[in-house]
Amino acid sequence: MEITKTHGEFIIDAQHEHPDASGELSSLFASIRLAAKIVHREINKAGLADITGAAGAENVQGEAQQKLDLYANDKFKAALEARGVVCGLASEEEEHLVSFDSARCQKGKYIVLMDPLDGSSNIDVNVSVGTIFSIYHRLTPVGTPAKEEDFLQPGNKQVAAGYIIYGSSTMLVYTTGQGVNGFTYDPSIGVFCLSNPDMRAPKTGTIYSVNEGNYVHFPEGIKKYIKYCQIEDKASNRPYTSRYIGSLVADFHRNLIKGGIYMYPTSTAYPNGKLRLLYECNPMAFLIEQAGGRAIAGPGIRIMDMVPTELHQRAPLYLGSSRMVDEVEARMVANPE
Repeated sequence: MEITKTHGEFIIDAQHEHPDASGELSSLFASIRLAAKIVHREINKAGLADITGAAGAENVQGEAQQKLDLYANDKFKAALEARGVVCGLASEEEEHLVSFDSARCQKGKYIVLMDPLDGSSNIDVNVSVGTIFSIYHRLTPVGTPAKEEDFLQPGNKQVAAGYIIYGSSTMLVYTTGQGVNGFTYDPSIGVFCLSNPDMRAPKTGTIYSVNEGNYVHFPEGIKKYIKYCQIEDKASNRPYTSRYIGSLVADFHRNLIKGGIYMYPTSTAYPNGKLRLLYECNPMAFLIEQAGGRAIAGPGIRIMDMVPTELHQRAPLYLGSSRMVDEVEARMVANPE
């Protein structure tokens, strides 16, 4: 019987390669694992418990909050605060940043930004959803409360980023800047086991993911690219296949493994894009770049070089296999708005 490496063992091995490591980042990941297990449990009994559907409130973006949005937000917040290594949290579900008040937390060196439950409107129809997280070193002095400046850092300053996908299996996929690794949760023993080491995005693929229902509102360059995807060319393996789940984590995860491009362009309804730079674009950009792909907000605009000015800032997003991002970028350049 093959013995697989657990996430805890994987981290210990990584610490041996960095003898100066303090163990605080490992403790932070333990918090994320714990909250993920709790959310996994609730999602898997969502059809049996009164936890699906709308909560009757809106988040700061004006989107209807689902009951599981609030549940996941509370569980991750509590888990991150409990270990005292995180001084503050910013969440898509919170209007303002959360600065943890205890003296122990204020000595924490890290801040976390997260989308606690991406794609939560899909829960009612049993479609994959996920949690997205991004970790930074704080900028303010250790021992003081976390402030907004700690969170308004460009993505190229991320210490780690990742997601948990709750699907046919629950997986933790993350990077600390040394490649991307995936761990599948084994509920029979309660641990995440290394299942996808050194994940690499294929340089090209045959899948494009975009909400084509908004086609008429897209910039001309994106319309041109979508038509390019649909035209038959056997030498280029076209037409490409359109696959759009409506959950960034699920669409990203598929394209990471199989090759593809995910796009959420600007539109007349969202002239600055719809996805949140800090909670969605930056962590996914860090992951895809570490896997050999690309992530841009427009021609020549690397997502991770963008300097945020507000917590809930939006941005357009094009990411995935490097050659496919090159293709869409070329059409945006050729068709400037």
